[in-house]
Amino acid sequence: MLNPTILDVLQRLHAAARASGDPEPDAMNLATADPDGRVHSRMVLLKTIEARGLTFFTRYDSDKGVQLAANPRVALCLHWKRLDPPAQIRIEGHAEKLPAAESDAYFVTRERLSQLGAWASLQSRSLPGRALLEQRVAEFEHKFEGREVPRPTEWGGYRIVPDLVEFWYAGAHRWNERERWDLVDGVWRRRLLYP
Repeated sequence: MLNPTILDVLQRLHAAARASGDPEPDAMNLATADPDGRVHSRMVLLKTIEARGLTFFTRYDSDKGVQLAANPRVALCLHWKRLDPPAQIRIEGHAEKLPAAESDAYFVTRERLSQLGAWASLQSRSLPGRALLEQRVAEFEHKFEGREVPRPTEWGGYRIVPDLVEFWYAGAHRWNERERWDLVDGVWRRRLLYP
């Protein structure tokens, strides 16, 4: 569980980023490692920030899903340039799959074409041409015509459970402010870092 102070700061910064006109305030960089230790990094969309952690959604059989199954340790980075001062949040922890009911609850809020895309896209696999993706979407559109699109079993959410959170705020002369929180023996400990 996040310390209430950490949770409050994360939620306030995220709300400020959303209000700032940032075109992608929910974008966060997710770094994973494969079984050989090779690190992979990509942007995913932040869906919630709560005491239990931060959530995002993907296919479980995508590259990132396979990597998370092999090694649940992750790092996240959020960077909001339009805040005053600009802020970056680094998070380290582990990923855990959300319960099916939570993934179902989010899936029904997605627009229908995004729901169909979750069925049609074989995420991370080679695509011979865009026309094939469009064909697959049309096939699933026909399959689910006149009814709700169910969540594919291989698609769902993850919660990132932090054990390290670092807040970075840009400062004049590169005298940036850094505040790091580490979870040690179940207790969050705060310290400042040199820029």
